[in-house]
Amino acid sequence: MQSGVAKTQHIAQHDHGKDEGDRANTSLAREIDLTQKSRDRALLVAVDAALKRISKGTFGNCLNCGQEINSKRLEAIPWVRYCITCQELIDGSG
Repeated sequence: MQSGVAKTQHIAQHDHGKDEGDRANTSLAREIDLTQKSRDRALLVAVDAALKRISKGTFGNCLNCGQEINSKRLEAIPWVRYCITCQELIDGSG
């Protein structure tokens, strides 16, 4: 906890000499970085789940209906979990 406070104080001191535009740019860059890291983590989780489905012999089958997922869909998104019909239902567009 104390190290987090020290880090925050350090950042505040570091940003002290910057104008508002510089601070806004720094903040935006941090937000973009955190968003990208979050997307990267989600992708790794999805790929890991796909590898587990390969090991279990269920890769290529929709997790919702159990039907085989179209091969072109799997080629485009190898970690996909649902057939297009179920994905549309899940997304609310079907």
